[in-house]
Parts: sequence; structure tokens; C-alpha cells
Amino acid sequence: MHRDHDHEHQHHHHGNGAAGAGHNHAQPRGALQWQTPHLPPDHKHDHDHGEPDLDLVEMAFVEGFASAKDPASFLRLARIPFEAADAEGQRLVMLRVETEAVTDVGALMPHVGGGSLRYDPLPARMVTHRRKLRFVYFDGSAPRSLTLGEVRGLKEG
Repeated sequence: MHRDHDHEHQHHHHGNGAAGAGHNHAQPRGALQWQTPHLPPDHKHDHDHGEPDLDLVEMAFVEGFASAKDPASFLRLARIPFEAADAEGQRLVMLRVETEAVTDVGALMPHVGGGSLRYDPLPARMVTHRRKLRFVYFDGSAPRSLTLGEVRGLKEG
């Protein structure tokens, strides 16, 4: 019996007498994002770029950029390129930085079997406030809106 529950499995020890990973032996893990409830259904999940807290970095960027007396210097300090090339070598030049405030006040839940949805207004404690950040670059023919993760993947030009 372990802490007021008993179970019928063996604890596996690995040569050194230490028990292996299992529900009683946590292994250190990196940060995980197991759900992304505010993304559109057609969103591509290519925003990781090896930074598990990129969303926190993005929030700090939005707060700092909004209060920066010299936005161009702020961008340089943050290593956001004014001119860059994407993975295909397409030249990009920055036009603007866009921030947007989003407040979620309702939720949709599919009914069992699909085909219809249930709407519920959110109670005040569940209302969420988010900021969206986009960098708009021109690629020679049209503007392209990029996330912070995508911009960090550009090659300075």
C-alpha cells in the first residue's frame, strides 16, 4: 500500500536500487502546452521554435513595445529585423507591428454526436484577456503577417 491506496503492479528497479519512472516516480519534463483553445481550426502548429515560454516572451514584448518611447530602437534591442529573408530566400521588409487586445466572454461546446453547438457565457472568473502580436512584412508583392516565433526564424538581410 502506498499513501492510502494499494495497487497490483511491480516496482521496477534499475540496477542501482532506484525505482524507475511510473506514477509514483516523477521524471523532470520540459514545459508542455497541451491545448490551444483560442487558435483557429486551420492554424498550423509551427510556432514552437524550441522556446517553451514563447507566449510569455510575446506578452512581455507587447507590454514593452506599447510603452517604448523609441519603437525602432526597441525592435533593434529585441533583435527583430527590419529587413530579412525567409527560409526560401524571399526578401522581406517590415511595414508595421500590430497588437490586438482580445477578451473571450463566451464558449462553445459541441453536443454529443456533433452537428450542433452549445453556447455558454463565461462567468467573470473564467473570462480571459489576451494580446495578439503580429509583424507585417512586405515580400515584394503582398504584405505577410508573421508571429514572433516566425520572425525569430528569419535570416537577417
